[in-house]
Amino acid sequence: MNSDKLKYDDHKIPVPQEFEAIFSYFYFVENKAKTTITKTLLPSFQTIMVFNFGPAAFLISKQKKKIEIGKCIVLGPIKSAFEYGIPQNSSILVVNFKDDSFYRFFGKAVLSNHLPIHPDEALDENCFSYLWTQLNCINCVQEKVAYMLNFCRPYLNLQNATSNLLVNFKSSAINPIKSIAAKVQQSERNIQLIHKKHFGFSAKEITRYHRFLKTIKLIQQIHLSNEKINWFKIIDQCGYYDQSQLIHDFQYFIGLSPRNYLKFQRDICQPIDQ
Repeated sequence: MNSDKLKYDDHKIPVPQEFEAIFSYFYFVENKAKTTITKTLLPSFQTIMVFNFGPAAFLISKQKKKIEIGKCIVLGPIKSAFEYGIPQNSSILVVNFKDDSFYRFFGKAVLSNHLPIHPDEALDENCFSYLWTQLNCINCVQEKVAYMLNFCRPYLNLQNATSNLLVNFKSSAINPIKSIAAKVQQSERNIQLIHKKHFGFSAKEITRYHRFLKTIKLIQQIHLSNEKINWFKIIDQCGYYDQSQLIHDFQYFIGLSPRNYLKFQRDICQPIDQ
């Protein structure tokens, strides 16, 4: 088993400064072990595009549905954890779209609960199948990323003005929908619809996720310091009403209790740094 681990490589690839507003990072996984490697992906509220090279990798949804990854699929926004498997001699390259950047590429493509779609279907032309063919001929992962970035340039649209305000809204004490609605003199309902359309989730959903992410980071810090975790202190610091609300968020996002999360976090790949 230890020799298998040595033959499994996964790492993040940073994004060039030119594309920092579009992609958060790229993620590469390669399995040269004799067995299929299964991991868990945490929710990121980002839309991802997955290119698969070699035997079909697979995803297992929250409903335990197995979905094969042929050449390329789009998932997003990722709102809950799911398992993924990489068989022997397979590798995947994951593109993480930041904020509203998926909408800027694909326009009217529907985003809902990380259901898989083929990117060619979203774009209405057979260009990403061509991109996969080109990437499949490139052995170096860094060169794959460089080729893909160059390929993507013509498809990127300008950011919507209201989306730009939503992306750059930093105050956690003020309701972003209400504040921006007043700023642009539109109804709150209209700003809510723009948020959902361009990001694939509501402002309320992302606020809940950020609270959960804050909780995860705090628990990890305490765990690494070998201190005993005071759950009531965490509830207070992270803004939960009570213990049941905390547990409900863990079940909702990753399907684990807070205590079980600590036990299994080695098998969880956290997809973003916030």
